[in-house]
Amino acid sequence: MNFIVIGASAAGLKAASKARRRNPGIKITVLEKGTFISFAACGLPYYVAGAIQKQEALYSNIIGIPRTPEFFLKMKEVEIITHQEVTSIDRKNKKVVGKNLDTGEGFSLPYDKLLLATGAQAVVPPIPGINLKNIHTLQSIEDAEALRGLVGKGKKGVIIGGGFIGLEAAEALVERGVETTIVEKMDQIMLGLDYEMSIMVRRHLEDKGVVVRTSDGVIEFKGDNAGNLSQVITEKGVLKADLAVLGIGVRPNVKLAKEAGIDVGETGAIRVDKYMRTCDPNIFAAGDCVETYNLVTKKPAFVPLGSTANKQGRIVGINVTGGAETFPGILGTMVFKTFDMNIGRTGLSERDARKLGLDVETVIVPIPDRAHYYPGAKLIATKLLAEKAGGRLVGAQVVGMGDVDKRTDIFATLINGGATAESIGNLDLCYAPPYSSPIGPALTAINVMRNKLCGEARGISPLAVKGKLDRGDDFVFLDVRNQNEYDEVRIKGTKFIPLGQLRTRLNELPKDKEIIAFCKISLRGYEACKILDAAGFKDTKFMDGGVVTWPFELVTGNGAK
Repeated sequence: MNFIVIGASAAGLKAASKARRRNPGIKITVLEKGTFISFAACGLPYYVAGAIQKQEALYSNIIGIPRTPEFFLKMKEVEIITHQEVTSIDRKNKKVVGKNLDTGEGFSLPYDKLLLATGAQAVVPPIPGINLKNIHTLQSIEDAEALRGLVGKGKKGVIIGGGFIGLEAAEALVERGVETTIVEKMDQIMLGLDYEMSIMVRRHLEDKGVVVRTSDGVIEFKGDNAGNLSQVITEKGVLKADLAVLGIGVRPNVKLAKEAGIDVGETGAIRVDKYMRTCDPNIFAAGDCVETYNLVTKKPAFVPLGSTANKQGRIVGINVTGGAETFPGILGTMVFKTFDMNIGRTGLSERDARKLGLDVETVIVPIPDRAHYYPGAKLIATKLLAEKAGGRLVGAQVVGMGDVDKRTDIFATLINGGATAESIGNLDLCYAPPYSSPIGPALTAINVMRNKLCGEARGISPLAVKGKLDRGDDFVFLDVRNQNEYDEVRIKGTKFIPLGQLRTRLNELPKDKEIIAFCKISLRGYEACKILDAAGFKDTKFMDGGVVTWPFELVTGNGAK
């Protein structure tokens, strides 16, 4: 059997390697348009930043051996031919046709099974001046090398796009001394997060010296007489720039598939079944070029991630050698860092859930990632979503300086299993002070959700509170922190009564008005509500997340920030 793979990155080489392990007798040929194979694209920002020193590390295995075509041929008996562009697929005669990019010579190779692992390409918008020198994407080793040659102290860099690619690029540039500005067309960075969670990330970027401009779009790039980028013209002004990074996103490479008559789905990526087969049973597709299935929405989705590409490639390797492995779908689970802050998310955001018509309850729970007294404990904030009817978990976001990855994975596992908040409130998770508090951030968020769903706790989101303030609603916004906390930072328009004084100062609060209490993380805000409820107050709520996740203006002892 001839198994041909088009594309020598994650999905393609995972499939080739798995197929070889299962069947030592088949012929496996991988055709790659570029120079580098099997490289860690997710590691490119860290190579630009200097955290990864050697280019070779990006395509070496765990013991440091470079994964070259020679390595694959010798160790796996997989033939990889670089600089080969496949230009068409003859499905009737089961052949791939293309040319050698070095010699211009054509080729035609027969296949029994074919894998399209053509990946995705960075979006390059048709902005005037886009072809000036020193404007790059960050998708290839060549891109990373070019940026490494441009960065340096005192240089000015502009990143177009505030998604995770843009944020990772921002960290890389700042680490190399570049004065960095992010320009994002939407009203927030990180659209995969809800607004109040994204603001935490934005504030951290700004603390690190990154200028973040939202609701602003690039309309032109201007250059000097040598054709080098010198200015980025946006809707709101002019930015001096020595370099620019395009981090707008990617689109699937489907030209070859479409021209061969392979079905493309509603997301614009190749449509596959659960076995990773296209509409042609002899042609498979995997990785960043394919459409997958969202396990929460039950709808097609395009979420290109390295983790998904590897899983799908493995499935193809099994199935082209006689197996029947299936890929269930995705939740969009991801994690990344920007400077000292870690960001994880899985499932739906509140914005997406409401667009889909889901009636969801939300909680925001900031809590240390381990026992608060243990050295190194750091705050992480969890936003959890569940359906009001039945309590099914549908999404989670975890942001902070501490360990967010394992909490994100916990939520992904629970959502994948269709868990409800009530069914897993006492889940047996590991505990020791260096790793977690006794109940832990994930279960604490779940228990707050349980309290809300059963009516024991009444919370309100920071966005809803801001709406009340802007409308001039008649309510009491009660700050129950201590004096030192209040003097350090506060929210405008609040009534200040420390929690320890609340029972003796109840007469200062009207029983006929809504009272919304909060503290740093709103644990004391919740306790304040319980005190008020016991005293006969009828309309009490606590603000989710407290000051930590308040995404609007704060006042310090020296003024606003």
